[in-house]
Amino acid sequence: MVEKLNMPPLPLTGGCQCGAVRYTLNGRPVVFYCCHCTECQKQSSSAFGESFRVRRADLEVTGEVSSFVRTSSSGNRLVGDFCPTCGSRLFHRREKYSETLNIKAGTLDDTSWLKPAGHIWTKSRQPWVTIPKDALSYDRQPESDDDLIARWQAMLA
Repeated sequence: MVEKLNMPPLPLTGGCQCGAVRYTLNGRPVVFYCCHCTECQKQSSSAFGESFRVRRADLEVTGEVSSFVRTSSSGNRLVGDFCPTCGSRLFHRREKYSETLNIKAGTLDDTSWLKPAGHIWTKSRQPWVTIPKDALSYDRQPESDDDLIARWQAMLA
């Protein structure tokens, strides 16, 4: 049985810690998952990163962001967008995916309704983090996001 979420009405809003960058999401999110890779741990200064994938066309951003580009071990270029004033990481994206990006879910104004569709890169999770038994869980990057997306859509239904 998939737990149903009570998503607030659109638009969803969020922003950085200092308020210099704000965003509005005008469309339903594609998927929400937690990533336990060591890069997300470093980026978030926490045990995992929260990735809230959205369509770029549904996102409006006010304020200026700066970007950090790194190359992953697979050779993909990853771009992280952050507030140049307070340093809050807001978004990340892969250059090869032009239609979507991920919002760092902790930057949403209201996170009370969120529950991840699954967890990826659990082989590097912190030992004290417990993945729920009924959650989708992947040791590494899944070959396809189809199951995560399907679970998320079922949670929103």
